[in-house]
Amino acid sequence: MIQGWSRLASMFRKDDTELQARLADARRRAPTPVFWLFGRTQSGKTSIIKYFSGADDAEVGFGFRPCTRFSQMYPFPSAEAPLLTFLDTRGLDEPGYDPEEDLREFDAKAHVIVATIKVMDHAQENLERHLRTIRAAKPDRPIILALTCLHEGYPQKQHPLPYPFKNTLYPDGLPKDLVRSIAAHQERFKGLVDDIVPIDLTRPEEGFLEPNFGGEELRQSILNHLPNAYRQTLLALDATTHEFRDAAMKTALPVILSYSTLAAGAGAIPVPFVDLLLIPAIQAKMVHALADVYGQPMTTERFWEIASSLGTGVLARQAAREATKFIPGIGVAAGAALAWGLTFALGRAFCQYFQSIREGHIPDPTQLKQMFEDELGRAGKFWKAG
Repeated sequence: MIQGWSRLASMFRKDDTELQARLADARRRAPTPVFWLFGRTQSGKTSIIKYFSGADDAEVGFGFRPCTRFSQMYPFPSAEAPLLTFLDTRGLDEPGYDPEEDLREFDAKAHVIVATIKVMDHAQENLERHLRTIRAAKPDRPIILALTCLHEGYPQKQHPLPYPFKNTLYPDGLPKDLVRSIAAHQERFKGLVDDIVPIDLTRPEEGFLEPNFGGEELRQSILNHLPNAYRQTLLALDATTHEFRDAAMKTALPVILSYSTLAAGAGAIPVPFVDLLLIPAIQAKMVHALADVYGQPMTTERFWEIASSLGTGVLARQAAREATKFIPGIGVAAGAALAWGLTFALGRAFCQYFQSIREGHIPDPTQLKQMFEDELGRAGKFWKAG
């Protein structure tokens, strides 16, 4: 067993071509939702990314990667193990923009399109034209229209609370100009979008009592339109980040969830025992990423120090997980779910370890093992949420 864990520890920075190929296969199988944000510059796309990811301005700005001439990609929390991926088309009003290039890159990847329009902005000819092209390419892919910057329809006033658009786009008491504007957008995009959600996501310093006005309704609309497998990922992120609020855990949990989702993708490989070393390698990479979050150096000795207290349970369960793939019909799904749970529980145990070290305490192996078992039991709640 020591030899096995030592081999995993050596994978932290190993450039293994075969391993990378298998990781790429796992990423393709992982239930990672991809949201295509389609709208003019300054229409609220980055605010939506921040709301769903919990990342700040600097993290979002640093995380964008160009992927076509007019669009960019934001894999959250990392490109190696994305939990959510946002595609941002930023060139709608630039001369020569042609959606065909983005369609070639994104058509097979995007699960939901979120079109963003500032509610008082009616210069949307380009967006409408290009959105029709994208809709025609895949008519069954849901498109949600987010009407943003609602406060521009009632300047110098607070948002009407509670959120009044749950059951109607025209609640009582709205200013007439705002009502006319919403109606014009609804008419223009009739038959082109599957839902319309008014939102206003602002920074706390802007002074609104509810800075995430309509955010939960947009989240629910996206959940309603996502395939079930991808809903799990978004629900798990929401459930865990609502439960843990300290700064380190806020950063660590998306990392844990992203690698757990990647492990589920590896667990979904239908051939038994192919992923028996792949999933531990994913877990080892996760531990290295968590060490960076907590500012703790990661060595083979330190990895072994905690892994040895959990190793028997982890390795035995992972071997048992492989055996389930021989069960017709349910084996692969069960293997993916257990891979997710084991990785989640292992990540939480390592967080406790790193937190104890950072606070100057000697981690108790018995407590870490108990935490692993407790978190493994809780993992099913997050994976099956909703």
